[in-house]
Amino acid sequence: MRGIKPIVLVPPLAAAGYPFLLMLFHALIGPAGSQPGGTRFAGAAIVLLCAFSAPVLGIFVACQPQIQTRMRRLAYASVVAPTLYVFLGVVQALVGSPIPDPWVWCVIWLGMTLWASRAAGYDAHPEGRPGMGRWRVAHGISAAILCIYVIFHLGNHLVGLIGPVEHGVVMEAGRTIYRAPFIEPVLIVVFLFQVASGLFLAWRWSSARHGFFRTFQIASGVYLSVFILGHMNSVFIYARTYLGIPTDWNFAIGAPTGLLHDPWNIRLLPHYALGVFFVLSHLVAGLRVVLNAHGTPPRIADRVWFIGVAVNAAIAAAIIAGMCGVRIAG
Repeated sequence: MRGIKPIVLVPPLAAAGYPFLLMLFHALIGPAGSQPGGTRFAGAAIVLLCAFSAPVLGIFVACQPQIQTRMRRLAYASVVAPTLYVFLGVVQALVGSPIPDPWVWCVIWLGMTLWASRAAGYDAHPEGRPGMGRWRVAHGISAAILCIYVIFHLGNHLVGLIGPVEHGVVMEAGRTIYRAPFIEPVLIVVFLFQVASGLFLAWRWSSARHGFFRTFQIASGVYLSVFILGHMNSVFIYARTYLGIPTDWNFAIGAPTGLLHDPWNIRLLPHYALGVFFVLSHLVAGLRVVLNAHGTPPRIADRVWFIGVAVNAAIAAAIIAGMCGVRIAG
């Protein structure tokens, strides 16, 4: 790894250690029915917070100047660690792999790091703007189409704060529309186009260094692409086809043990939390670009971004709280 800045290795190392942080969290919080003391509970909370370090570090390093393109792309890849680990776990279950997920995970990250480190030298060119106007427009149009479904879906999850029964009522009402034979296939196709176009745009944009806002937009898009693919795999292949079970509230929270007290299910918490946060914040990042393009003063556009991201973090926290059993009504 001659000529590699040490800082670029921090995100992949954080990503490689991600499963072991979840294992430590489970050791501290204990199985279902256990009541960890104040010190163990505080330690578990700190460990869980550290599990979010790979995405944060990935975005930070991807912004840095004079970094190899491969290492920058590896930093972007580390952002998707929480959702990629869920994807891996489902695939491992589908193929019946006897190898524990953490060891497969470490081999994957070691391989990606070695691949990225083979490139010599550093990028000398500044921020680039590849000509991908048509792809960006098509990507934006498909996102606008999906917004209706996404907003309803997230609103449905917020109803979980009231209770699983109320969540189920809203979900069944929505499914009469988005699971209709002539609508669901269209949604799937649009989602797949969103993933393909998003990954293509991210690959092109990641060939050069960008400022924080553009880097955040790219990183959130990469996370969403992997999240969508993994979620579709979990729902259509693993749940509906492989297990033949309904994808209801119990499926989402990993009942009966739930998200917090199961060594496998705990990986769903960062996966869901960042999925909600990034899908909304990716839209906010796109809104900022539109505002700047239409002559909005940069400070106002930036303020919209900061407020939007803060609200999105609160929404993500509320949804996760509901999935962990918090209720706002008796």
